[in-house]
Amino acid sequence: MDRRRFLKTSLAGGGLLLAGPALAAPAVVTSDRLRPLMSSGIQIGDAGADRAIVWARSDRTARLVVEWDRSERFTSPREVRGPWATEAGDFTARVDLSGLPAGEQLYVRARFEDAVHPRAWSEPVTGRFRTVAETARDLRFVWSGDTAGQGYGINPDWGGMRIYETMRRQQPDFFVHCGDTIYADGPMAAETVVEGGKIWRNLLTPEVSKVAETLDEYRGRYRYNLMDANVRRFAAEVPQIWQWDDHEVVNNWSDGKDLSADPRYREKNIGVLQARATRAFLEYAPLRFHGNGEDERVYRHLPQGPLLDVFVLDMRSYRDANGANLQREGEPGANFMGRAQLQWLLEGLQASKGVWKAVMADMPLGLQVADGKNADGSARWEAMANGDHGRPLGRELELAWLLREIKRRDIRNVVWFTADVHYTAAHHYHPARAAFADFDPFWEFVSGPLNAGTFGPNSLDMTFGPKVVYQKAPETQNLSPLAGMQFFGQVDIDARSRAMTVRLKDVAGQTLFTQELAPA
Repeated sequence: MDRRRFLKTSLAGGGLLLAGPALAAPAVVTSDRLRPLMSSGIQIGDAGADRAIVWARSDRTARLVVEWDRSERFTSPREVRGPWATEAGDFTARVDLSGLPAGEQLYVRARFEDAVHPRAWSEPVTGRFRTVAETARDLRFVWSGDTAGQGYGINPDWGGMRIYETMRRQQPDFFVHCGDTIYADGPMAAETVVEGGKIWRNLLTPEVSKVAETLDEYRGRYRYNLMDANVRRFAAEVPQIWQWDDHEVVNNWSDGKDLSADPRYREKNIGVLQARATRAFLEYAPLRFHGNGEDERVYRHLPQGPLLDVFVLDMRSYRDANGANLQREGEPGANFMGRAQLQWLLEGLQASKGVWKAVMADMPLGLQVADGKNADGSARWEAMANGDHGRPLGRELELAWLLREIKRRDIRNVVWFTADVHYTAAHHYHPARAAFADFDPFWEFVSGPLNAGTFGPNSLDMTFGPKVVYQKAPETQNLSPLAGMQFFGQVDIDARSRAMTVRLKDVAGQTLFTQELAPA
């Protein structure tokens, strides 16, 4: 099968490739070799009441053109002439649609016009999404994290990244990817023996066969995920909200990351790797760029109507080096989110008019996440928790300040959602169980992985009084997706009662745990 037929067949299998546009002859160049290809499909992201991002990638220099319509037949399409996709951006491009009608099901059609042959068009790729309603209506979103980790990539024998299709079938209004959108540091093999002597098989590309170091290798990780038909189908129908964590660069990275003893890396400078990784992430993430003030900023606020505000955090970019995490108030080296982001979050929560405030975190608050040992043999920590030292110390000081201010300002209905630890759990935090007690009780829900090894459970740090209400984790570490322990969370908000129902689900769509929360 030639390359074009293969791409056409696999895209059609993802439900994305439709017949070519009805254009008048003879002005249109129809030669297959002259048409740009869109093998990565489209992604829809950061949707609001009147706008949404449409992302696409060409195989050559070409201009992205996007149409949108209320009708799936595109009877009255509105066309937006987008930017050029060029080699400088790995041929990715995005259009920020604006002026959209609120609370409606809309259809989009994207295609590329070749730069060399101006009337040579790619075959169009279509998608659909619903804009945010300005009045209260039932709302559903899903969240998870950790895609293609621990060497588990696209296994055609297993049906590819199946959990994306399971999530799509829940018909969510949007999806939050809580980080580890790729595993740049996790090489894949053609075959791996896993639990029970089973064989996990991967589709391979050169970029996933080694750790990512060059810009093209980082980009190749994102291209790889979009080879999966489940991912493409999902991305064309469910608006996404991306945040990032460590594996977009390298495991547990911070300014103190030392790769000198890692023979897999010829490029040892973490700053150089971070720069290349950041560029690749921003090229492939279907997010809206913040602007000239801080064009690489990932943390942002995405209103979802009168029932919900979504606050997306960045717990990676502003942290000090991982260490013992035992600084006292005023001592340097304890930044995690950083003062500017903390202040932004607090002010956003206070100003929020949404009934519920969903804080999407790329790391859990009260779980101990280790990062090996320091030179003196003491524990080194990756997240906020530092191993139960009583009062808040180190990075915990940021959370203590935030929780105290949320209580002092009487901000209600704040719920935390996260991934990172590769199992699923529901945690309730209460001052009666805590070493630091100046806060109101709250919930944190954990889910993941999407398509990666399953680990856990992690130990609790009792500084803020967490209690495990539910968890599901493996008895044997690094279980493959074949074991079925791949997880996502689903949140439903009822327009009439305004209650929030959180369900933790597995790859088969089975509900493992349900928690209903009444609004204060």
